[in-house]
Amino acid sequence: MDLHKLAPSRGRGEPIYLQLYRRYCEAIAAGKLKAGDRVPSVRSLASELNLARGTVEAAYQMLVGEGYFVARGAAGTVVSPRLAKLAEPARPRSAARSAPDDASQQGVPGEAMPFQLGLPALDAFPRKTWTRLAGRTSRALETKAMTYPDPAGYAPLRRTIATYLGIARGIDCSPEQVFVTPGYHGALELARRVLLRDGDVGWYEDPGYVLARRFLVQSGLRLAPVPVDDEGLDVARGLERAPDARFAVVTPTHQSPMGVAMSLPRRLELLAWADAARAWIIEDDYDSEFRYHGRPLPALKSLDRHGRVLYTGTFSKVLLPGLRLAYLVVPEAQVARVRDMVDHLPGPGSILPQATVAEFMEQGHFARHLRRMRMLYAERRGYLVDALAREMGDALTVQPQAGGIHVLARLAAGQDDRALAAAARARGMGLQALGDWRMGRSRRGGLLMGFANFATPDAATVAVRRLRDAIAEV
Repeated sequence: MDLHKLAPSRGRGEPIYLQLYRRYCEAIAAGKLKAGDRVPSVRSLASELNLARGTVEAAYQMLVGEGYFVARGAAGTVVSPRLAKLAEPARPRSAARSAPDDASQQGVPGEAMPFQLGLPALDAFPRKTWTRLAGRTSRALETKAMTYPDPAGYAPLRRTIATYLGIARGIDCSPEQVFVTPGYHGALELARRVLLRDGDVGWYEDPGYVLARRFLVQSGLRLAPVPVDDEGLDVARGLERAPDARFAVVTPTHQSPMGVAMSLPRRLELLAWADAARAWIIEDDYDSEFRYHGRPLPALKSLDRHGRVLYTGTFSKVLLPGLRLAYLVVPEAQVARVRDMVDHLPGPGSILPQATVAEFMEQGHFARHLRRMRMLYAERRGYLVDALAREMGDALTVQPQAGGIHVLARLAAGQDDRALAAAARARGMGLQALGDWRMGRSRRGGLLMGFANFATPDAATVAVRRLRDAIAEV
């Protein structure tokens, strides 16, 4: 492959390392780079394209972290052999039992799919500000970026996160309690390695985030599905189903995917259980920043008086998924154990993206961006809800919710949400079936639809009409 085709453009409103990341993703998807192909070393590519080594390293770290590349030490870095079928035409699946694929959950290289979940408004990202900060931090950190980074994360970013959480989420924590991780899965993996053992049983919201569920099961943990109602996770049912549980994974502020908030009595009940059982609560503060009515609810961690809650947050949905940056806040008593563990793990990678995020937050751009996004998402949610009401009539009922970047549209009893979602995905739409997010069965299904990238009412209408046609064929 001609290396000059990878050359990023400094005139684009996007960080250089992200452009390089996308170029590689596109080359792999198009079959220009095949499974097993060796890619240039960081040093040689940086020299060929006249880029800083830290910039190339940041792109390679993302590609390794997402499974595109495999690092083989002295043998070099190659395109993952597991991507052998990536460029082959997709084959139709059985509509009745089709499960969501990772691409439609977390995004694919190129343009966003209509209704794609978990994707922020890419057109509204402050690219000029970000590029300016990235350039400045790159120049300032060029020497440091070539050394071994702290596996616990870039110190200024950890300080900034601790300050932000104290103000915005009511969490009193020190920078030493904050550990930056390579994405949400990195936070889960860190918590699992330090506090849990293979075979441990944990409560898991049903329905709940499907990719996290798969990750935990593949990590050797056993999950007991606990129903979610209008008050969030049902603690009493959890005690019935798995009284010996050693952990619980919850999304209390904005339940994923139902959108409800855990009531205060349930929060206190859950904390009391964790203290009495010496169990751990992993709080995923999913979409907490995007609440359209009133201020964001306090985090469950802010009520933790016994050191049983581990708090996770991510920059994927508030900034860019391509950053692959998240963080884990651990109880003060566990800092030494976690610190010892991260010293044996790869850590979050290059400090360049971490330093850019830290600058973005310290200079107030982060808070301004969140305020703007709350208003924008409320507007774009309206585009989708109005289009669904106009084009779908009584076929779908949108469930009210106070925030988030997706809607849940309920189906009439007896309709197969998996079949409808599979038909839509076969036509290039990224919506998901509620049934695929469940561990148990339910008589009533639903469709989960992202709306963050519907920039106009017309865009939402066109997408809903495509969905209507796909459903009609089923």
